Amino acid sequence: MTSSVDPADVARFAAVAEQWWDPHGKFAPLHRLNPARLSFVRDVCLDHFAADRRARAPFACRRLLDVGCGGGLVAEPMTRLGFSVTGIDAAGESLAVARAHAEDLGLSIDYRASTAEQLVAAGEGPFDVILALEVIEHVEGPEAFLADLAELLAADGMMIVSTLNRTLRSLALGKIAAEYVLRWVPAGAHDWRKFLSPDELRRLMERAGLESGLLEGLVLDPIGGVWRRSSDTAINYLMAATRSSRII
Repeated sequence: MTSSVDPADVARFAAVAEQWWDPHGKFAPLHRLNPARLSFVRDVCLDHFAADRRARAPFACRRLLDVGCGGGLVAEPMTRLGFSVTGIDAAGESLAVARAHAEDLGLSIDYRASTAEQLVAAGEGPFDVILALEVIEHVEGPEAFLADLAELLAADGMMIVSTLNRTLRSLALGKIAAEYVLRWVPAGAHDWRKFLSPDELRRLMERAGLESGLLEGLVLDPIGGVWRRSSDTAINYLMAATRSSRII
């Protein structure tokens, strides 16, 4: 079985795993990014499943897979929205932090040291929602990775991917400035050559039998340090997708 996991990336995240829930630590950029991307996920899923926007847990009885869940920054709020969450990650150190944090808060989340291809091989799924947030730019073989996720997605399910665009702006800001000037992420955390443009991601999704939908960018307010949703996809963006009507 081929693996989507890049061992160097796993080691890099494992080395700082104890800082996952420190809003001022190594994962501070994800803490700042989280409200905007969670807003996108919630809105897209509410629309897709025609769920009650007034409900406290509008996604009760639905299964969600959080791929590359890390310390649980996304898995926990998704659980509070009613999802039955499975979080997978290749870094056992991150999963240990995620489990301990969820237990302290009384949240039931199924955290596993696994990969997408291992879930497929085990016959897992289907999942109503699959999230791969800031993950695909780290995997080996994005086409096979998306094909595995498509295998795990329910016929009427929703997949959401967030990543970095491959532009000169993303090279300057998302790579050089973030890693070497501002020190927001560890040096070497990203390989700009592995970034995907929205058109490239869309084509990969189509090959996996997925039909892309809503596309939104995420932009940073340099003064307030707050991320917001935007039509500007030049650096960070999110894309939603469903199973293609041609194969359902």
